[in-house]
Amino acid sequence: MQRDRSSNSGKGRAAPLALLALAVGAFGIGTTEFVIMGLLPEIADDYGVSIPTAGLLVTGYALGVVVGAPLLTVLGNRAGRKKMLMLLMGLFVLGNLVSALAPSFGLMLTGRVVASLAHGSFFGIGSVVAAGLVAPDRKAAAIATMFTGLTVANIVGVPLGTFVGQVVGWRTTFAAVAALGVLGLLGIARLVPDTPRPLGTRLGGELGAFRNPQVLLAMAMTVLGFGGVFAAITYIAPMMTEVAGYSDGAVTWLLVLFGIGMFLGNLLGGRYADRALMPLLYVTLGGLALVLALFTFAAHDKVLAAVAIVLVGALGFATVPPLQKRVLDQAHGAPTLASAVNIGAFNLGNALAAWLGGLVISAGLGYTAPNWVGALLAAAALGLALWSAVLERRAPVQDAAGATAPAPAPVHH
Repeated sequence: MQRDRSSNSGKGRAAPLALLALAVGAFGIGTTEFVIMGLLPEIADDYGVSIPTAGLLVTGYALGVVVGAPLLTVLGNRAGRKKMLMLLMGLFVLGNLVSALAPSFGLMLTGRVVASLAHGSFFGIGSVVAAGLVAPDRKAAAIATMFTGLTVANIVGVPLGTFVGQVVGWRTTFAAVAALGVLGLLGIARLVPDTPRPLGTRLGGELGAFRNPQVLLAMAMTVLGFGGVFAAITYIAPMMTEVAGYSDGAVTWLLVLFGIGMFLGNLLGGRYADRALMPLLYVTLGGLALVLALFTFAAHDKVLAAVAIVLVGALGFATVPPLQKRVLDQAHGAPTLASAVNIGAFNLGNALAAWLGGLVISAGLGYTAPNWVGALLAAAALGLALWSAVLERRAPVQDAAGATAPAPAPVHH
């Protein structure tokens, strides 16, 4: 017993540094994921393709996350989580180097996909590691701390990368992102505790989590809810320059505003998801649907457009900690694969939204039309959240292995 207390105490002291290392990795991943939005016009011009075609770099990355999340998590099922995180960061570095050097659009897309394969597993495994470093009532806050790296990337990394890409060249941006990946790799090697895969956790048990309808509903909420954000943000550069009347250089500062919104939303989600998870989702998803619908009109005014960008970032990212915690809670017996797949679900929504946004633009509906797509996706996610709550009150609880038990009295969900 004395040894256990000492071990837990040591782990508690190591938690802040370990979370910092995970946040650094998240910073690099967040930079490469979102910086593409501000550089779409430059990349399209360089390769001689249209803006909707360049948007495939967003869709391809997102689909790579969807595929890579479960695939690499399953392949690494027998590996320790720290080792797996290091391998994933190495893959991330390789993909960004390919993107930086790509002589053709096809190879550029390949580099994006290679980098994206690491994304889902990194955040999925990282979420489990982060949650395991703290007390049970601090899990969402720990997950939010790791995701702070992603939000700070949108305040610092993405705007800076956009500026560098516009002034020096977008290839320099991706080379710098690869260097960030190396820094993240070194941080994980140095600071994250070596936490081997728990004994008794098998692939069959991990797959069993998907027999729980609440796990699937949470993932569907993830696809639709965060997809609403990407419908608008994927085409933010042409929307702001062609509709709102901003200069190309102003896109950098607009992305800073989006990043500030994401940072504030992440803090909100991390603070309240441990207290009132489902009510938080109702408010944020409903607010997101409303703001995206209004963004269609606000995009014609510079000030209102800037305010809408902050709100989209805040409301959209406030859903991330509660949705990730919802999956961990519902798949509590075998969370690693479910956690990684839910990160893939975020990016499936991104891919779907970017594709739909490109369709409505190509159909001649204008650069503001993707906002309506996003509003409808967010409203659908709110509907699923309400349905999930009804089912949870009526049905027996189902654990990660698919076994059922009488539903407990509702607590704060």
